[in-house]
Formats: sequence, C-alpha cells, structure tokens
Amino acid sequence: MSAPPALQIREANAHLAAVHRRAAELEARLDAAERTVRAQAECLARHDQQLRAALDELGLAKDREIAILREQLLTSEAAVHSLQAAVRQRDDLIGQLQPRAQLLRDLCCHRLPLAGLLATLAEAERLGPLPTSDPGGPGPPLANSTGEEGDRDHLPSAVFGTTV
Repeated sequence: MSAPPALQIREANAHLAAVHRRAAELEARLDAAERTVRAQAECLARHDQQLRAALDELGLAKDREIAILREQLLTSEAAVHSLQAAVRQRDDLIGQLQPRAQLLRDLCCHRLPLAGLLATLAEAERLGPLPTSDPGGPGPPLANSTGEEGDRDHLPSAVFGTTV
C-alpha cells in the first residue's frame, strides 16, 4: 500500500479537527444545557417548596379561622340561650304582673267615683252630727234610701268621722 498523498492527510486532519471542535462545541452546549436544566429544576423545586409552604400556611390559617368561628358560634349560642332564658323569665314575670295591672286599670276606672265619694264624706264630716231635740237621746228613725221601712232595728244617728 502506498501512503496517502499529503493533501489527503491534511484534509483528513482538518476534517478530524473540525469534528473534534464540533464535538467540543456540542459538549459545551450540552454542559450549558445541563446547567440550565439543573438551575431550572432547582428553581422549580424551590418554587414547589414555597408553594407547599404557602399551601400549608393557608391550611393552618383556615384551621385557625375555623376554630375561631367555632368558638364564636359556641359563644353566640350560649348568648342566645342566656337571652332566651331571660325572655322566659320576663314572660313569667309579665304573666304574674298582668292580673295586678288589670287590677290597677280597674282601680283607675273607679278613681273618679271614689274621689267623689270621698269628697262627699269629707263634706258630711264638715257638717257634723244631726241636730236632735233631746240632746243625748236617740234621734229620729232612719229609713233607707229606697223609702222602704223594714223590720230592721232603728239605727242611732250617724256621726261622721274620718273614715280614710
């Protein structure tokens, strides 16, 4: 076999050098791509970790808020029961006071006639006892206001005094 011509050797060497440069360039690009992928993976992992932490924090905040709302609900229910008991007590008191209120209304309705009666009694007291012909003896017989005379004993003359 004969030796290849120098031109072919140079071309082959140039081709090998170009392939070697291209391989080195591709390896550099591969390394850069791997670094980029690793950086992105680390970034995604940190972001995923941040999202998980945020999600955990949201879950805890939700649980705290639920606990607070449950406590408020229990407090509100206790207040409602207390108010209902107070309403029942007041209803019972109203039930007890209603007959007395009716009695007071009835008294108020009779107030004017009673005031007239008291005024009349005061006037009668001011006038004093009836004059009699025998001082110390019984006075004339009294009859009732209907004009009927009954079998009743005759009453002595009335002396009006303070009756109230």
